[in-house]
Amino acid sequence: MKLKVGVLCGGRSGEHEVSLKSAASIIEALDKEKYEVIPIGITKEGTWLAGDDPLEALSSGKLPGNNKPVFIVPDPSVGGFMWLKEGPSGKSFEKLDVVFPVLHGTYGEDGTVQGLLELAGIPYIGPGVLGASAGMDKVIMKMVYQQNALPIGKYVYFLKKEWDENNEVWLDKIEEKLGYPCFIKPSNMGSSVGISKAKGRKELSEAVEEAGLWDRRIVVEEYIKGREIEVSVLGNDKPAASVPGEIVPSSDFYDYKAKYIDDRSQLIIPAELEPHLTAKVRDLAVKSFTALDCTGMGRIDFFVDEKEEKIIVNEINTIPGFTQVSMYPKLWEASGLSYSELLDRLIKLAIERFDEKKQLKTAFDL
Repeated sequence: MKLKVGVLCGGRSGEHEVSLKSAASIIEALDKEKYEVIPIGITKEGTWLAGDDPLEALSSGKLPGNNKPVFIVPDPSVGGFMWLKEGPSGKSFEKLDVVFPVLHGTYGEDGTVQGLLELAGIPYIGPGVLGASAGMDKVIMKMVYQQNALPIGKYVYFLKKEWDENNEVWLDKIEEKLGYPCFIKPSNMGSSVGISKAKGRKELSEAVEEAGLWDRRIVVEEYIKGREIEVSVLGNDKPAASVPGEIVPSSDFYDYKAKYIDDRSQLIIPAELEPHLTAKVRDLAVKSFTALDCTGMGRIDFFVDEKEEKIIVNEINTIPGFTQVSMYPKLWEASGLSYSELLDRLIKLAIERFDEKKQLKTAFDL
């Protein structure tokens, strides 16, 4: 009997369009002999749609098309989604065996959807609530990594409200601790959305205002000299690391345009590193993954300075890009696991984790 796989995509995020591209690749690659694939698209306003082809409707803007609104029911006895209006063949609800939340960024990669799926009692791919939320928040992530003695760069963080009250204090603090150039980021965002590189005080002020459009908390990081190396991690309690790959950005840094628009950035797989450095980044990737209690998948990004033999953990992406040419699946392909086999493995890991959690007690018997 085929497993029913719900593919969640789109969403209320600055990475909405990236999510649609990832989901389209996943849907195409899932083995239709093994799985009944049920796409569920979420509009930028937050409406969930299923039925005909929600991806096409979201991409074209012709909403809802032949799709109808649905919602995940936070009730394990349902184990799926319900139609707000009568669904196909008069069905009132649709069971799901597993969900792939291909939702990059806010309201998808930050623990919110993971919490809903936990309440609904549906297995899902990727980290749980804690791993997703901690991995998404750059400040919390850095704090956890510091506690686990993982090598990270210097940083300063503050609330946008604190900046508005006295930006001169924060400008002085950033210049004293980090200097220029430095990178300014929303604490909760991905795909380089809202990220800027500042080379002076004026650029820094403008960059903080830009980052503040995306999140209430802002992090400023020191500039770190080094090659941009990425490693994919796969697994639950005993995760494994892929071969490393290298990003050679087409612009000053690997921003949104360099990632998704101009198509001139280079992906070098495997990265040409000395064997001992390769071993070290792979080891640090697994440690970075487990420090946040992540499961399923994650891509860890590093800066590597070969001359000084210095490795810095930059960040984790718990729902990385998943197109056929994205770094996460390509690194596993180079490690001997094809795209479709990777999807099979992720589905298996999701169900294994769900079955393990089902064995835990949730009520105290008096």
